Amino acid sequence: MSNASTPRLTSASEATRNYAIVTAAYWAFTLTDGALRMLVLMHFYRLGYSPFTLAFLFLLYEAAGVLANLIGGWLATRYGIARMLAVGLSTQIIGFFLLSFLDPAWTATMSVAWVVLAQGICGVAKDLTKTASKSAIKITADQAKNQGSGQLFKWVAWFTGSKNAMKGVGFFLGGLLLDALGFAGALWTMAGLLALVLLGVVIYVPPLMGKSKASGSARELFAKNRGINLLAAARVVLFGARDVWFVVGVPVFLYASGWTFTMVGTFLALWTIGYGLVQALAPNIVRRSADGLSREVPAARWWSGALTAVPILLAAAVALKVPQLQWLVVGGLGLFGIAFAVNSSVHSYLVLAYAGSEKAAEDVGFYYAANALGRFFGTLLSGLLYQWGGLLYALIGSALMLVVCWLVTLALPTQPPATRS
Repeated sequence: MSNASTPRLTSASEATRNYAIVTAAYWAFTLTDGALRMLVLMHFYRLGYSPFTLAFLFLLYEAAGVLANLIGGWLATRYGIARMLAVGLSTQIIGFFLLSFLDPAWTATMSVAWVVLAQGICGVAKDLTKTASKSAIKITADQAKNQGSGQLFKWVAWFTGSKNAMKGVGFFLGGLLLDALGFAGALWTMAGLLALVLLGVVIYVPPLMGKSKASGSARELFAKNRGINLLAAARVVLFGARDVWFVVGVPVFLYASGWTFTMVGTFLALWTIGYGLVQALAPNIVRRSADGLSREVPAARWWSGALTAVPILLAAAVALKVPQLQWLVVGGLGLFGIAFAVNSSVHSYLVLAYAGSEKAAEDVGFYYAANALGRFFGTLLSGLLYQWGGLLYALIGSALMLVVCWLVTLALPTQPPATRS
């Protein structure tokens, strides 16, 4: 029997609690996800794999996310966000165990095939978890409207920024666990951590949170409003433009410039942490409006244009072979990270501002399917372009993608879409 002297939590308090639980669960997931990328990259780099092969190891990881986001959004709407969050965490644990069975006696082809398969499972896990977590923010923010009209932007920015900071910490964790416990031991340790997080989600997150009537056909599932469709298109080229020089090009270029692998890994980790902190601060950088769009959309356009200029200028510097090029690239990557972080944070907010509350998970899943598609093409081109023409080709590819992103952003609507069920 309930205690009458204990007041029932208000809707806003429940929303804040659920937001905190989901965010903490996603932090833990992202920590292990960042560690996994470093584990795989370092382990196979030490075995002498080429830049393209290193990129190839992550291709199914990125490709699997396209379908996982679309299906995950639909499933989260039909069965509830908490259930899909639990499925995502469980799938990641399975992927870790599969990777841990990698046998050094296998041939190179067998090893690569096994890692690509296991990485594909982890890619599904990542995007199921991300879609469920981001959708939860829309639901909880709608329940906490009394905290102010800017609450959604603040929660999205903090969630996205802190997630990427945790990913940077995960890079450190991956290297530390690999040295201390070995490849298999590191994976088992991370699987144990996620099992504890999974238990917490099952116990504390309301199982039917976000449950609604899902789309009944593929046509209905893909029938998004104009704002979400344009954002999805922009997201493909935005994240492709980042990964086309960040995944393989930058690490290999710095190593070829005389950096040790530890120096490269530390720099990438610090960059990712700083990138996440800027994302979290985006609501303090972008002026907010009462309607949630009239200032935010122009900000997205401005920051997209600023971001485009960075790889163009860097490509010119590489082509001219300016002195101390490695340090110019490091500085340029810092500027790129700032502008990219604000762009990403504003886009992550806008998709929820355009989304309908009833099918937020489906809208978010569609949007992040585009995100995964961009990462896939960026990862593929990162290996190919660097192998064909070094960092210069990778930067040119990034610049071309960002020009397209800026042009698409110019067409974003500044008025909220009509409400749909």
